[in-house]
Amino acid sequence: MATPLTPVVECEQFHPGLSVPDLNEAADFYTSKLGFRLLFKAGDPPHIAGVDLGGVSLHFLAGKANPAGCSIYFVIGDADELYEFHRANGVEIIESPSDKPYELRDYRIRDLNGYELVFGHRIYNTGEPIKIERVDVPVRLEKRLASLLHDLADHKHMSVSSTLEEMLLHSFEEFGDSVASPHTKRTLRYIKELKKKHGIDYDSHGSYRFVE
Repeated sequence: MATPLTPVVECEQFHPGLSVPDLNEAADFYTSKLGFRLLFKAGDPPHIAGVDLGGVSLHFLAGKANPAGCSIYFVIGDADELYEFHRANGVEIIESPSDKPYELRDYRIRDLNGYELVFGHRIYNTGEPIKIERVDVPVRLEKRLASLLHDLADHKHMSVSSTLEEMLLHSFEEFGDSVASPHTKRTLRYIKELKKKHGIDYDSHGSYRFVE
């Protein structure tokens, strides 16, 4: 018998399921202590429930908890921010945030039923150092934009020069029909706040109309 060809599968969603003895208790813990959002509960009493974290859902199934050998990893925008939220809520921390060699900064917690969850965000400071020589480049920026740049650099814990280098290198990199962005969704939301703070009322093409 001929070996069948492996089909090409497109997977749109992935929903890990955890067996828990009390669905209501588990859903309440994840929403109030971990920052998840309740999606649904089905049955009376419920036999399945779903919670969501940034668009990724997790299901609870009625049954005996079996956390042995189980670990779920969430790649998020800012692990340090969520860690502080978890720590303040008294969540059991197994491992504090640290930079890992697999280009993620992450930490580990244990939920009320013993399941291990890991939360991390991507980092790009791993690998061999790149020896460079910096030179002074005369740069004059629109005043409000310069103020935003300083605030953005502080937010990213980088110098203004390093922030500009990061944005330049990303602008040189093709991404689909556009170019890559160095900013996470969380950072882009923060930039919107900075634009309001500094009164930047022009769009990305505004520089073509700048006059002094």
